[in-house]
Amino acid sequence: MALRNRLAEMNDAIIVDRPVSADLEASRLLAQNNAAPMIFNDINGMRAAGNVWSTRERICAALGIRREELMTKMLEAVSSPSDPELVESSPFMEDVREDFDLTTMPIVKYYPGDAGRYVTSAVAVAEQDGKANLSFHRMLLLDGKSFALRLVPRHLYTMWKNAQARGEDLPVAFCMGLCPPVLLAAATSTDFGTDEMRIASSLKERTIGGPMSVYQLPSGLKVPAQAEVVFEGRITSRMVDEGPFVDITGTYDVVRPGPVFEVDRLYMRRDPIFQLLFPGGLEHFLLMGLPREPIIYRTVNQVVPRVHGVRLTEGGCCWLHGVVSITKNKEGDGMNAALAALTGHPSMKQVIVVDKDIDIYDDRQVEWAVATRFQASRSLTVINNAAGSSLDPSAEGTTSKVAIDATLPVGAKGFEKAKL
Repeated sequence: MALRNRLAEMNDAIIVDRPVSADLEASRLLAQNNAAPMIFNDINGMRAAGNVWSTRERICAALGIRREELMTKMLEAVSSPSDPELVESSPFMEDVREDFDLTTMPIVKYYPGDAGRYVTSAVAVAEQDGKANLSFHRMLLLDGKSFALRLVPRHLYTMWKNAQARGEDLPVAFCMGLCPPVLLAAATSTDFGTDEMRIASSLKERTIGGPMSVYQLPSGLKVPAQAEVVFEGRITSRMVDEGPFVDITGTYDVVRPGPVFEVDRLYMRRDPIFQLLFPGGLEHFLLMGLPREPIIYRTVNQVVPRVHGVRLTEGGCCWLHGVVSITKNKEGDGMNAALAALTGHPSMKQVIVVDKDIDIYDDRQVEWAVATRFQASRSLTVINNAAGSSLDPSAEGTTSKVAIDATLPVGAKGFEKAKL
């Protein structure tokens, strides 16, 4: 499942043949065409692509499924992961370099206030003591051989701290130019020690068919065989400032110390395609938010027997606001579903629960349900002083959360929308 093959099938792709600067120009073009895939044939003399997975429909088309099937397939993949297939060769072995200069490559500065040029789409592959991990981490280009990383205190951070306690660097490979099974699996929240590559393989088997192909690097790390670019190296003990950088809400994240990733070896396909993930754009929203929807579904399904759909909304950055569709058995089910949804995704601060007849992917229908089926005096719950998302610029240590039950009263008449 190669990125370049998927790009060739996208009839709506915008192709830019002229030279484009890596300093803000590429990002401005991505922002102007937020939902359209863009292929740049000359950023620092190399190819790049952005906005590739910027709609649910495009992601699902690549997987060969309907939009409504994605959440179920992801749930199944998380519940029943499967082994990938180890292959003996990979296209990225066509160009292996130990002598390279990262500053000459299509690594982009996205916003004027960013600390510099960033790799935003790469997935880290790491293994330690029999535990494997896939995860996203932004990478600030420092020089021709190294990046500063933003490591949140989760699995890769734990591996790095373990390595530091032993007086060692952590071997890692950052892989770029990937397709939805790996991207969605890498953004899935799992228990430490769960190998997300097995989730990716299961998702591929349940959609396109066949296991995920992985190739073993000389370091022993097993990476997606169809990657366009692989940066192999070590996360060191050296710390530098990382940031500011625009995150998913379109606002600047703060400056923090981050470890330095030293690149020892570079692998590239012939005429590689660097993948640009525009910060705060639709592709960023979806790749970060979609893997949370199955978790919300599973949590809500524990309190309400019939859950029809979950959507984290683009207006809420696919992170802070959501909609859940249910069928009520009794009064109170709507609010129970809303509170369960907030539990399933603690970063969410507003959730609207609607009936099955409301299309959760249509913002107008959701707002209509609130306008005609909701009364704040009886169907609104506000939770104050709750833990929320560090990405919410309005939060001050804690946040307030809003649960809206916009479902019909059980057995109610006169609420249905007239039909022709």
